Amino acid sequence: MTASGHGTARDGGEVRSLDDRGHADEVPDVTESPTSGGGTHRVTDESVARVLEETLAYARDREYTGWDYFDGMSSRFRQWLPVENKWLNIAVQEGIKRAPVNVRRLMLVERRQNFKGTALFVMANLAAADHLRDERYRREADRLTKWLLENRSRGYAGFCGGHQHATQGLHDRLRARHPGIVSTGYAVRALLTASNGEEYVDVAESAIPFVFEDLNYREIGDTARIDYHASDEAGETVVINANAIGARLLLDLHERQPRPRLRERAERILDYVAGQQAEIGGWVYTDPPSGSHLSMDNHHNGFILESFLRYREVTGSDRYDDTLKRGLEFYREILFEKSGAPNWDEESAYPKDVHAAAEGIVLFSAAGDTAFASRIIDWTLSNLYAGDGRFYYQKRRFYTKRFTLMRWCQAWMAFALGEYLRARERE
Repeated sequence: MTASGHGTARDGGEVRSLDDRGHADEVPDVTESPTSGGGTHRVTDESVARVLEETLAYARDREYTGWDYFDGMSSRFRQWLPVENKWLNIAVQEGIKRAPVNVRRLMLVERRQNFKGTALFVMANLAAADHLRDERYRREADRLTKWLLENRSRGYAGFCGGHQHATQGLHDRLRARHPGIVSTGYAVRALLTASNGEEYVDVAESAIPFVFEDLNYREIGDTARIDYHASDEAGETVVINANAIGARLLLDLHERQPRPRLRERAERILDYVAGQQAEIGGWVYTDPPSGSHLSMDNHHNGFILESFLRYREVTGSDRYDDTLKRGLEFYREILFEKSGAPNWDEESAYPKDVHAAAEGIVLFSAAGDTAFASRIIDWTLSNLYAGDGRFYYQKRRFYTKRFTLMRWCQAWMAFALGEYLRARERE
């Protein structure tokens, strides 16, 4: 498949339009929702599918390889410096990440294929295969799934993965491929989604000991928590959204093969997460809050709410319904504008980040509110879409960061558009 033109595909040398597919519904489905100006906007399933095709073609043409949000440590310029210093590492890493223009080429930052991003592309290709009825997308998803298996992190208790580049934190320098729950959780979802029969299930199942052993699962009273990254000792700071993602991983595997132990441990973790909900309805990034500069930022709150929705879907229980009701109200009313524009956190409207927009589409699609999800799509296409399958990184108050990051922009938007189309089909 190739990105030549809009919505075309290449398979073994044959090029044909993916629009000439003969959809069963001749009249495009339309989702309408009021805008902040009191009118309506229209997002059709056909237009969303077309952008999904273009977005996947852009990534496929580049073999899913590109720059990433947090990749400054792979700068050859930094590697040439003859000193190893934490603060120098942070200065280079954060300077590259926060620069108003993309300086990665100047700083000789390597383009790489991202583990988590690849998992998102697997699920986006599968959504395209189902919606467009084109098996070439399914073959592409299978190829990417095999890449996940080949590029997993080795030497741990079970299946896991991490970024392909090193990162520098305030306390530790994590080497390339150091695994964490976020990358692993999305990879497990990709394996289960891609699995025909039991092809990838056994590998996904092997992530369970990684969660319990390498991430230091521990029970404190009636609740439990895990670490964000693999470590020898339990950390003092707990990343709240990472715990929600860990609980979801257990629930995804419990759904495939019900086991009371997995459900019980997922509930213990989610009980902890629910207990961290603020009165306003959202969650700060860490416990204690002083462990991070982030407050109740947009996309991490979306991850948490997704996990509570997933619990209700898998178990049928109303255990967290009050948590969900308060959280969804906060997420929609505080972290998004009526126009569908994402706010950064509970206090700051800017930057308006493409990842926040994508996670909003995913979350509201999962919650059954495709009308509001379509509003976010409409805002994103108007403000952060280059028109050639490429999404921009951020809209700031006075300018837009008009560059593309393969995981942060492309993978997340492809995944989000695919999840929206799946939700529309469920409707």
